[in-house]
Amino acid sequence: MSIPPPEPMKDGTDVAMHLDQFDNSSFERGRGRIVEALWLLASEALVRSWLPGSGFRVRILRLFGAQIGPGVVIKPHVRIKFPWRLSIGANSWIGEEVWIDNLAQVNIGSNCCISQGAYLCTGSHNWSLPTFDLITKPITIGDGAWICARSSVAPGVHVGAGAVLGFGATATRDLEPGQCYGLAPAVQIRTRPRS
Repeated sequence: MSIPPPEPMKDGTDVAMHLDQFDNSSFERGRGRIVEALWLLASEALVRSWLPGSGFRVRILRLFGAQIGPGVVIKPHVRIKFPWRLSIGANSWIGEEVWIDNLAQVNIGSNCCISQGAYLCTGSHNWSLPTFDLITKPITIGDGAWICARSSVAPGVHVGAGAVLGFGATATRDLEPGQCYGLAPAVQIRTRPRS
């Protein structure tokens, strides 16, 4: 069965993206397929597990090329795309369910806290091209910064030393050293009807 071509949009233009033309072959993964497959197995079995303890996670990440300083704590169920593109300074904490989606290098300074469920994303796509080309940019988090729970850091962002990205906030631009960033508080938009 063949799939028909995309329908034109209502304004008569063609569909914005042609994902059948997407070509990711120029992306350099950083290691061969065997090493990446071994990493995926080790990650699923041990790093992403709910087993208590941090030392064995640090050792496994170092074994696969991560540069990790002394005193680093890595909690259970952390997800890391490519450990060979990760650097963590001394005495930093990586909380439960943190996702470090490091298609590009991620550098986390010393004495940083990346709290539960935070997402560090180094990859995106060029939505202005119909081929939806992959774009990767590194992330740097300065010494003493705190990325609070459920917050996100976008590709290419530099978080200054001592900066705080508040609960659930998203950093799409650089954060200045020693400054606190967050979302506006919730505001009432309407009254809920009663039955």
